[in-house]
Amino acid sequence: MDTSIQILENVSLAPYTTLRIGGAARYFVTAANERDLIEAFQFASANGLDTFVLGGGSNILVADAGFDGLVVQIGLKGISTGSNPSEISAQAGEDWDGFVAHCISQGSAGVECLSGIPGSVGGTPVQNVGAYGQEVSESIVSVRCFDRNEGRIVELMNADCGFAYRTSTFNSTQKEKFVVLAVTFRLKQNGVPTVVYKDLLDNFAGRQPTLQEARDAVLKIRRAKSMVIDASDPNSLSAGSFFKNPVVSNGEYEQVLSDFNGALPKFAVDDDNVKIPAAWLIENSGFHKGYRLGNAGISTKHTLAIVNCGGATAKEVIDLKDSIQASVERKFGILLQPEPIFVGF
Repeated sequence: MDTSIQILENVSLAPYTTLRIGGAARYFVTAANERDLIEAFQFASANGLDTFVLGGGSNILVADAGFDGLVVQIGLKGISTGSNPSEISAQAGEDWDGFVAHCISQGSAGVECLSGIPGSVGGTPVQNVGAYGQEVSESIVSVRCFDRNEGRIVELMNADCGFAYRTSTFNSTQKEKFVVLAVTFRLKQNGVPTVVYKDLLDNFAGRQPTLQEARDAVLKIRRAKSMVIDASDPNSLSAGSFFKNPVVSNGEYEQVLSDFNGALPKFAVDDDNVKIPAAWLIENSGFHKGYRLGNAGISTKHTLAIVNCGGATAKEVIDLKDSIQASVERKFGILLQPEPIFVGF
């Protein structure tokens, strides 16, 4: 079919990911606007191609063989405020941390603890991104999407998105249906930051910080764990936290505790469930900071991050992932679930 978009062939995907790993895409296109995106999917449909939507590349692992289909890079940009000054909309291709900085500069509270998280705005509702006491689902009003099944643009309200811990309808029940185009947030004008995370509480010692001070503290904590993308820090060649913190029932927690016969940290999720730190499970299953398996390894600063130590392949990352999962399950009876999206496997 004739198309006005520029379709490239055999494009290496590694440079588009924070892990810097992966083979080439058979076809590649950057969608600068909604029309481009719709046209890209029409091209894929007409040619019988599988598609993968690429955002900031911070939460994916691309197979060594690459992706035998069309990769659609989201290039939609723009931030705007509507008639309600507390609501702000950002296009999916906007850099997430840049958006957070913009909100703080406007005195808007609600996303300050999510500073420093790599990736794009469009990826945040998919994973229900959260950190240091905040989740995006707490401030999202609606998500503008392209419905791939119906070929039209729709608006999903917060209640339609199925938000839960690191989960949404976009990565679970309808993971192949929607492409995020823009997100609208409702923030607190002249609000105060959320300070509930222990490291933040300790940092401010009872003092109420400004939004900027809270952002600076979060960035400092993240940098100490190499969780901020920094070209000079080899530990930042990662996909962030590679495993989700498992959520188990109180009964399951007590069973693991009795079997383990030792201290087992937990954080309450609700009356019936608790969250166990995945990093603690990994460390107590024989893995340590700096552990290596070939050219893939565990960050020297944070046990949850799998890093590219230099020239790592996707297979080496998968081998390390499998080894960690098997050890944790063998010792604690808990199967850790990975956070990244696996592309081309």
